[in-house]
Amino acid sequence: MHIIVVGLNYRTAPVEVRERFAVAEKELPEALKQLMNTSSIMECVIVATCNRTELYAVVDRHHLCGHYIRSFMEQWFKLPRQQFTSHLYMYEDDKAIEHLFRVTSGLDSMVIGETQILGQVKDAFALAQQQKMTGTLFNMLFKQAVTMAKRAHSETTIGESAVSVSYAAVELGKRIFGQFSKKTVMVIGAGETGELTAKHLYANGADRVIVVNRTYDRAAQLAEKFNGIACSMEDAATKLHEADIVISSTGADGYVLNRQSVAEAMKRRKSKPLFMIDIAVPRDLDPGIAAVENVFLYDIDDLEGIVASNLEQRRKEAEKIETMIEQEVDQYEQWYKTLGVVPLIRALQTKAAQIHEETLNSLTNKLPDLEEHELKVIRKLTKSIVNQMMQDPILRIKEMAGDKHSEEAMDMFVKLFALEDELDQSKQAEANTAAEAKKKTMPSRQATSALASILR
Repeated sequence: MHIIVVGLNYRTAPVEVRERFAVAEKELPEALKQLMNTSSIMECVIVATCNRTELYAVVDRHHLCGHYIRSFMEQWFKLPRQQFTSHLYMYEDDKAIEHLFRVTSGLDSMVIGETQILGQVKDAFALAQQQKMTGTLFNMLFKQAVTMAKRAHSETTIGESAVSVSYAAVELGKRIFGQFSKKTVMVIGAGETGELTAKHLYANGADRVIVVNRTYDRAAQLAEKFNGIACSMEDAATKLHEADIVISSTGADGYVLNRQSVAEAMKRRKSKPLFMIDIAVPRDLDPGIAAVENVFLYDIDDLEGIVASNLEQRRKEAEKIETMIEQEVDQYEQWYKTLGVVPLIRALQTKAAQIHEETLNSLTNKLPDLEEHELKVIRKLTKSIVNQMMQDPILRIKEMAGDKHSEEAMDMFVKLFALEDELDQSKQAEANTAAEAKKKTMPSRQATSALASILR
């Protein structure tokens, strides 16, 4: 068995390509089903976000798996592979495992260290598991990846420093005020940056938000999301005295607030401090405002210094997580190697249990007068002897599973304990179980033909 991931992300494909590979949440179950029915796929998970679409799979044929998955992508996304192959990446085995750990912990994200991807991977795995698309390998791998990502964020400070200008503006406000409760914030500009800023402010406790925009209807739409107050650009100066913090991010050609209007507002504020943060390029706020008494003006250069510092801090924290990932990959690989000895151990335990039961039956036949209590004591003691006899061989074969000569060791283990019959019976039982499961999940050819004739 091999683990692979095939995908594209913000590094390898522009948004106009990525959007063509979007998978709606309601379509994911059917996409998983069709991917699972693709040749060589044994387990699968699809992670689809705005920045990436990745198909994770356990495959039984190493060399053709990429071809089969690209064929699935052609059919599902209705695009010839020539249009997207150059944007794809494919990782196999340990590289695929490492990639999943990096994705889940936020190291592969556009904003390094972000935590949203953790929830997205967790949801993708939960859906695949619910749809019976995962098995032994992915059930272990994805749970380990999610657990490791949680630990990475709790044991490092990678997610604590602001790395977007809008968030840095909010962080600067927090440094000044400590908290936003009982503070009034004026957000000038209802575009994407303004909305993101308002979102951060609201999440950090701002209980009164004034949204100012050139188009009043847009200001009203955004204000409604945050229980705020809408205001036109023309009326901004008349509301300015109510604000404790002003954050401006419009696309205006000139200043939206000048020194005189701010000075007038400060008279009405009775000189209470006013903090103004200009994150627009070109600038929204007249630099002369900084000369007004008790007004503290910051521009995007001040914020970018915070962002650069925080990015450097995140990179340092990321190095710690990279070390954690190396350890997790080794841990998974060691677990994977021990899977090969599980059937051997089970076969040894089965054979030992049979010998134990046959011996007890022989004993009761020869000593029919034994009381129930005596039989119980004998059963317990003889079972203890059997378990102690098996303990060292089982421990040794687990240790040898990680060696480069593990196959020879396992062959010798089978021969020493004469486990061939038990292994054959176990394989047959697994084959029968798999065949029954396939009958339940996949319609027979006769049923498919009958359904097709009805639909015709």
